[in-house]
Amino acid sequence: MHEPKQLQLQLSPELAADSEKLHLLVANQLKLSPDSFEFVWHKRSIDARKRDIKINATLLIYPKGEVPVKESVFHPKNVSDATPVYIIGAGPAGLYAALRALELGVKPIVIERGKDVRARRRDLAKLNKEQLVNPESNYCFGEGGAGTYSDGKLYTRSKKRGDVLKTLEWLVHFGAPQDILVDAHPHIGTNKLPQLIVAMRECIIEYGGEVRFEAKLTDLFIDKKQLVGIEINGSQRIDCANVILATGHSARDIFYLLHDRGVKLLAKPFALGVRIEHTQELIDTIQYHGRLNDEFLPPASYALVTQVEDKGVYSFCMCPGGIIAPCATDQEEVVTNGWSPSKRNNVTSNSGIVVSVEPEELPNYTPDNPFVCLEFQQQVEKTCWEAAGKTQRVPAQRLVDFIERKKSKDFPRTSYQPGIVSVDLNTVLPDFIARRLRKAFSDFDRKMRGYLTNDAVLHAPESRTSSPVSIPRDAETCAHVEIAGLYPCAEGAGYAGGIVSAAIDGMKCMDAIAEKLNPKEVISR
Repeated sequence: MHEPKQLQLQLSPELAADSEKLHLLVANQLKLSPDSFEFVWHKRSIDARKRDIKINATLLIYPKGEVPVKESVFHPKNVSDATPVYIIGAGPAGLYAALRALELGVKPIVIERGKDVRARRRDLAKLNKEQLVNPESNYCFGEGGAGTYSDGKLYTRSKKRGDVLKTLEWLVHFGAPQDILVDAHPHIGTNKLPQLIVAMRECIIEYGGEVRFEAKLTDLFIDKKQLVGIEINGSQRIDCANVILATGHSARDIFYLLHDRGVKLLAKPFALGVRIEHTQELIDTIQYHGRLNDEFLPPASYALVTQVEDKGVYSFCMCPGGIIAPCATDQEEVVTNGWSPSKRNNVTSNSGIVVSVEPEELPNYTPDNPFVCLEFQQQVEKTCWEAAGKTQRVPAQRLVDFIERKKSKDFPRTSYQPGIVSVDLNTVLPDFIARRLRKAFSDFDRKMRGYLTNDAVLHAPESRTSSPVSIPRDAETCAHVEIAGLYPCAEGAGYAGGIVSAAIDGMKCMDAIAEKLNPKEVISR
């Protein structure tokens, strides 16, 4: 088998989409007979910095008939009788920890407070239509965790490229499109994620693991700095020596439980702001230099960042052709987030625009209070809930009106299904947040001319960008710095930020446990 030749090209969007013409171009470039080779896409990205938009392409060129058949990337074992490890949370970290356990010969038992995907959908419908928040089944809690309804964006800043590739390859194994292995900013879509999650769950069960829904962690039992058991639903005690805690950034009750049991926590910087909605047509016009309704280009996205008062203000979870969703986990708060379907074909786009928040700048800060950022976050969410009439509608304001500090008289149609209420957001957001946002929006308009428009609408708050609390762990063993057998994991513990990094951290924690249980059985990721 010959090693493939790698060819890098800059292509027009039209040519990138035409396999026959691209094949002839490659033949001409490499001076090969068109019948002598085949190519596959290796990497693809869009360069829209100039009017002449290009697709950056990396192709792998193989002799005819020698394109390798993809081998299986996932190698589970039957673990029915193996040593159990309990995983709290069925989000990306928990599911990948469980799948990795199957490879390592460890029995994963996944404990999830929420419901399975199908039952969870009914609770989301009630939230959107009746404004009823189920504190155990919502956009954050339930099978797949917040990742199921986070748009399926798979971009990560992780430098561990092997782990990133494995994470994406596993997604493809369970039904994701092959394109996620090629695109620079891969995306699945919220409409397609649930079936992948179900396939993962069915695999875990098929090979001897367990997944238990509506099973809430309500206590931890610790003896002489060693975890010895957990309690589920206030009554069921389970003796266990190893637990991966992958409960996500919104499980506030878990942070308080840990604190009550003497588990060390730390306040952690996070970010808070608003979710802004523009028409997708406007974003396409800005990013693609007026090129609209182009079948060869995807709906445009953006990434913006600036410094205001020496603090970062930046776009977060930008959703082309998406909608804004209600992500509260309690009835007396409002929270926004965004997602897109796989085709990204809604008429609006949205993005979080958030301000970095340091614990030390908050009014109630003390070095020994791990909840100072959490309490600040919670207060903003409750203030916005009260301002919007104590419903799941959210306070909203047109962008220019926000900068000029005047209440909006009317609105364009919003994608936020529960509805919006006209509020001057300067009166409900903390002053330093509002002040930095006003300056940042002006900066962003210099980077994307036309971004600052009164046709854009701000929805408040965007507050669940990451956990406001961290659970410190040992860098080598992944165990808590003081409690043996407790493995804080992923976003909720402060070690990840998104689907891919959370999945990688879940695998990392399971590797650490397997190494402890049976070091000879651990295979390299």
